[in-house]
Amino acid sequence: MSGGRPPPAPASSAPANSALERPAPATADLLQRRMAFLLALRARGIADLAVLRALEVAPREMFAPRRYLDLALRDVALPIECGQTMPEPYLVGRMMEALALDRSCRVLEVGAGSGFATAILAQLAGSVLAFERYRALAMEAQARLQALGLAHAQVLWGDGLSEGPAAGPFDRIAVHGLIDSTQAFDAALALDGVLVFGRRVEGGRRWLVRRIRRAAGFEESPIAPCRLGPLEPSRSLCL
Repeated sequence: MSGGRPPPAPASSAPANSALERPAPATADLLQRRMAFLLALRARGIADLAVLRALEVAPREMFAPRRYLDLALRDVALPIECGQTMPEPYLVGRMMEALALDRSCRVLEVGAGSGFATAILAQLAGSVLAFERYRALAMEAQARLQALGLAHAQVLWGDGLSEGPAAGPFDRIAVHGLIDSTQAFDAALALDGVLVFGRRVEGGRRWLVRRIRRAAGFEESPIAPCRLGPLEPSRSLCL
């Protein structure tokens, strides 16, 4: 486990071959594909208009590897650097709906990956502090957020399982992975705060779960099946 919180990585230190510039103006074809993308998410049950708008404003093609750009506006998970995965937009949308975000919320995100979900959180919340254990991913995610002008969202290279909760309290916590214990995150939640995370349930199935801190204790409810993998502690010593 690492101690202390590292400073944010500057955009200029991102790998030179990364497409981190502001996205080009959308063509008619791209606008049409984005509309089809949003309609497909609505058909699957994403109903919150603010969440749909955030999914529209955060250009997923900016966060996808170049070799998968043709799949960026489809509802599929995509491989990214460091052996990690950008989750399917439907799962991200369900997580955002479950968090019930507004501009008063201070949010912790663990497992920022490419920064796509971070950008959506930033459209809906007042401030976002995100952690990513792989340095290359954290650097590129931070650069993308800066290119989009999302100054109230920050991605740090660090251990979100320990450094994240230590920076609390938070109104909302989004964990992009399976965890065995919520103890550290419970302690970092404000009253009426919401934690959304992955958990293995009976039969080895994986579910996205919502956990709310109430004055009388914690309330839990299942959200949706997921394919999230287990989170690993500490910063990666590689990449």
